[in-house]
Amino acid sequence: MFKLFKKLGKKELLFMIISVAFIVVQVMLDLKLPDYMEKITTLVQTGGESKEILVQGSYMLLCAFGSLLTSVIVGYLATFIASKFGQTIRKIVYRKVLNFSASDIKDFSVSSLITRTTNDVGQIQMLISFGLQALIKAPIMAVFAISKIAGKNLRFSGLTFIAVLLLLILISVIIFLVMPRFKIVQKLTDNLNRITRENLTGIRVVRAFNAEGYQNDKFNDANNKLTNTQLFNQRVMGIMNPFMTLMMSSLTLSIYVVGATLITNATLMDKLTIFSDMVVFSSYAMQVIMSFMMLVMIFLIYPRASVSAKRVLEVLEKENDIKDGAKTKGKEEGTVEFRNVSFKYPDADDAMIKNVSFKAKKGETIAFIGSTGSGKSTLINLIPRFYDATEGEVLVDGVNVKDYKLESLHEKIGYVPQKAVMFRGSVKENVSYGKSNHKISLEDINEAIRVSQASEFVSKMDKGIDSFIARGGTNVSGGQKQRLGVARAISRHPEIYIFDDTFSALDNETDLKLRRELKKYTKDATTIIVASRVGTIIEADKIIVLEHGEVVGVGTHKELLKNSKVYYEIAKSQLDEEELK
Repeated sequence: MFKLFKKLGKKELLFMIISVAFIVVQVMLDLKLPDYMEKITTLVQTGGESKEILVQGSYMLLCAFGSLLTSVIVGYLATFIASKFGQTIRKIVYRKVLNFSASDIKDFSVSSLITRTTNDVGQIQMLISFGLQALIKAPIMAVFAISKIAGKNLRFSGLTFIAVLLLLILISVIIFLVMPRFKIVQKLTDNLNRITRENLTGIRVVRAFNAEGYQNDKFNDANNKLTNTQLFNQRVMGIMNPFMTLMMSSLTLSIYVVGATLITNATLMDKLTIFSDMVVFSSYAMQVIMSFMMLVMIFLIYPRASVSAKRVLEVLEKENDIKDGAKTKGKEEGTVEFRNVSFKYPDADDAMIKNVSFKAKKGETIAFIGSTGSGKSTLINLIPRFYDATEGEVLVDGVNVKDYKLESLHEKIGYVPQKAVMFRGSVKENVSYGKSNHKISLEDINEAIRVSQASEFVSKMDKGIDSFIARGGTNVSGGQKQRLGVARAISRHPEIYIFDDTFSALDNETDLKLRRELKKYTKDATTIIVASRVGTIIEADKIIVLEHGEVVGVGTHKELLKNSKVYYEIAKSQLDEEELK
């Protein structure tokens, strides 16, 4: 928790100091109220003048108003500090997650990272907002109140001590019962978010397979577990309010009962003193109980906030698998080289890529083909460092990718994933997406759309390139998303293009047109293609055939038909006899 508090800014720390000053003033004003009450009681009993009583009453009202004003100021400052702190932590967590590798994200899961950025940060905010007021005010008030009543009456002090002791016992029991379940609540919240996200993402499949009932059962199971755990926590904590009320009422009643007994048995001269002490003591005793009541509220909020803080710190203290390098430039231009590269996924038994070596020169088109699970996509994901090679070296422009600053490395690459990703915004915003060293002009956007064969459907949209694209591209087809994804890569004018089975969603005619335009447009760039269709890569300068993560063939289409049995079988399954010849 305290590690997170180090993230507080100078402005928030200043406001915190100001808040403490106002809290001290507020406590002093609150503790003056019983003193004026004592004077008024004495004046009434001794037949004091009305004017004197009104003066003391006016002072009492001023103290009450001053306490109210300082309380409002402290509340405002505490809310401001908590909100700014929450904003800072969310920003830091978000930036940290953006730098995570694919394996780092899998360590937490997407749903858990969302919960940690929202729900967990909210719990910490709540603790700061309430805790800044109560945690500082309660000890100060308790110390001042105890110092005021110390030595006045041992019987009254004993009653207050018993009440406080019972309160502390109850707090200890509640923390013992509730603390472990707060950890469970956060994990169950992660699970509920995961199921909800999974269901919404796969809603078409759910409906197509009439699996609404199955998904509903999964959700209800997760929801019931979370609800039951929270109900237990709330029921245990629900004991506090009635118990606190009972304690306060019982203490007041006990003081008055003991006071009445003492007054009855006292001499006439001592009755006034005992009565005055009883009134003042009951007020200060309430201040002590209220102090502990505020501490109780902190103890109830703190366990959950503490669990949330640990979860947030887990993200912030996570050591990134992918370390940023220092280099911004390469020794060559437009080259990609693999030197005896092997890769194994974390916790996997076998390597996915085994001893792969090749070099792609500027202007060349290198293609990868192989059966499903042969490691094609995994291999090219090593170039932009979505993962790092387990063995060997991956070089871009003659420099190991591990030595590059990630921003500089990604600036060299135009990457189009297997599944096109669209963001909420316009066509123009999606095509010009991301930071670039050069400004992506309107001319670049239109040219990229033309080359990617997206002009036809974009021109038919209501506002052309300013037309709206929904999150995930749900208002365009799969083929249209793929073409916009290609346009996004083209608009950056990168040195190296990576197409990860990008053309699989396109029909043969569009695929052919797109590849022809790309060949003209990217003649000075290096192009790396992963494909499942032979027709897509038939004109590549070099085709690398993969099987079980190993290279089993290298050459042109014609060479591989003669020399690679694996490639021939793939081609035979997709081309007719005439095309094979």
